[in-house]
Amino acid sequence: QVQLVESGGGLVQAGDSLRLSCAASGRTSTTYAMGWFRQAPGKEREFVAGIRWSGGSTWYANSVKGRFTISRDNAKNMAYLQMNSLKPEDTAVYYCAAANRVYSDYPDRRREYKYWGQGTHVTVSS
Repeated sequence: QVQLVESGGGLVQAGDSLRLSCAASGRTSTTYAMGWFRQAPGKEREFVAGIRWSGGSTWYANSVKGRFTISRDNAKNMAYLQMNSLKPEDTAVYYCAAANRVYSDYPDRRREYKYWGQGTHVTVSS
């Protein structure tokens, strides 16, 4: 089992930056990739960014590419999502997720991630 706890959400204005953190605990040695997803009110949960736990390769949704950066600190069992140039459409609950099986080289589907955090709210005002 892997437990995930997100933090760092809040209310910001358009153009501001925010950094989300995800603390992982438990059997993190089996982690293949970490991902960030988000769910806006009335919408489905969507992929935002992913990172290989070993090696650090990253991949992003087109909507955030160039604005968001995912990173990880293996020694601390932490993953981060640096969000710059935030837009009102980035408003959502952001979830951290962990994949412990290899379904694809760059997992970006919900079913590829087994463990999920409770989410942290991000609100971007215009």
